[in-house]
Amino acid sequence: MSITLQIPAALRGECGGAAELRLSAPTVRAALQRLEQNHPALYRSVCDETGAVRRHVNLFVNDSFLHQREGLDTPLKVGDVLTIMPAVSGG
Repeated sequence: MSITLQIPAALRGECGGAAELRLSAPTVRAALQRLEQNHPALYRSVCDETGAVRRHVNLFVNDSFLHQREGLDTPLKVGDVLTIMPAVSGG
């Protein structure tokens, strides 16, 4: 089950500068677990110490916001794109 994880520019330093990572995972939760194993610094930027996605981070599967689907239990299929999108603010 190979999916693509898109990394925003602000977090690429946490995974060796990669814009995308290829992962095999049946669900979003499993993809985050793989991320924790292979890129722990990036994982800590996405998830808190309880394993929950941080409040200022949004995840999308293809074009759908994760919270509009099945949350971390959203199934993934070959070719899906999981996008990390941190909130941006300014003033």
